[in-house]
Amino acid sequence: MAKGIIFDIKRYAIHDGPGIRTTIFLKGCSLRCQWCQNPEGQETYPEIMLRPSRCATECNECVSVCPQDAVSKDANSIEIDKAKCDLCRKCEDVCVYEALEVVGREITVREVMDEIEKDKVFFDESGGGITFSGGEPLMQLDFLEALLKEIKKKDIHITLDTSGYIAFDDLDRISDKVDLFLYDLKIMDDEKHEKFTGVSNRLILDNLRKLAGKEKSIAVRIPLVSGINDDDQSVQMFAEYIMSLEKIKQINVLAYHKGGCEKYKRLRKEKFPKTFQSPSNARIEEIKKIFADYGFSVKTGG
Repeated sequence: MAKGIIFDIKRYAIHDGPGIRTTIFLKGCSLRCQWCQNPEGQETYPEIMLRPSRCATECNECVSVCPQDAVSKDANSIEIDKAKCDLCRKCEDVCVYEALEVVGREITVREVMDEIEKDKVFFDESGGGITFSGGEPLMQLDFLEALLKEIKKKDIHITLDTSGYIAFDDLDRISDKVDLFLYDLKIMDDEKHEKFTGVSNRLILDNLRKLAGKEKSIAVRIPLVSGINDDDQSVQMFAEYIMSLEKIKQINVLAYHKGGCEKYKRLRKEKFPKTFQSPSNARIEEIKKIFADYGFSVKTGG
C-alpha cells in the first residue's frame, strides 16, 4: 500500500475550497518562497520543531532519553544536534510540556481514508470535501494519486492546492481526479519570481495555460506581500495574464501573515529570517477592485 509523509491534518477548514473541508498537508516543496507560511512543509522528511518557551527548566527527560546524545539544554534554550539526531521521537514522547515536536509522519492511504471518513457527514451537509496542500502535494505523486482514487470511490469533492511547478505530464496524470485546482501565482516577473521563490515562473505559467485549456475548474490564488507583488503594475500583469487564459474567472487573494517566521525559528532554519509585511486592508480592497474591474470574481482567502 502506498505511503506518504504528511505534517498536518486540519479539520473544519473553510478557506481551502468550498464548504467545510479537511485539509491534508503533504511534505516536500521545490519552491523556497521567502515568505513561506509553512516552512515545515518544505523538506520531504520529518523534522524536529522546538518551542523553548514551553520547556521546564528543571526537567531533563529529553536529554536523558536520547540514545544519540543529540539533545542539549540550558536554562534558556533547548537544542537538537541534527547531525546526531535519527528522529526516533523518544524526546517527543517523554516531553509532557510539548517543547519538542517531530513534524512529519509516514502514513498509509488506508490511515488517511480512516481520518477522512470521520468527517464525511460535514462534507455532505456543507458541499465540502478534501483539500490537499503542503508543501507541494504533487511531489508525492504516487501517494497522492492512490489517495485520489480512493476518495473518488466515496464521491467526495477534491481540491488540490498547487504551485504548478512540476512536469505537466505529472500534473495531467491526476487532473481528471481533481474537482477544483487552487493554483498559486506568486509573481509575474520571471527574474523577480526566481529571486523570491528560488525558481523561474515559466513552467508554472505554461502549466496553468495548459490546465486551463483542458477546461478544468481553477481558482487562481495570489498571496499578497507588501512591496513585492501588490503594486498596480504587478496586479495588472496578474490580471492580464489570467484574462488571456479565458477560462479562469475566480481569483482569491491571500494577505501575507507572519506565522511562518516563528516556525523558521522553531525549526532552526536561518535562510529566510526576513519579515515581510501584508498590504493594508485598504490596499487589499483596491487590488480586489482592480481584479473585479477586469471581470473576475474575487474573494479574500481560499
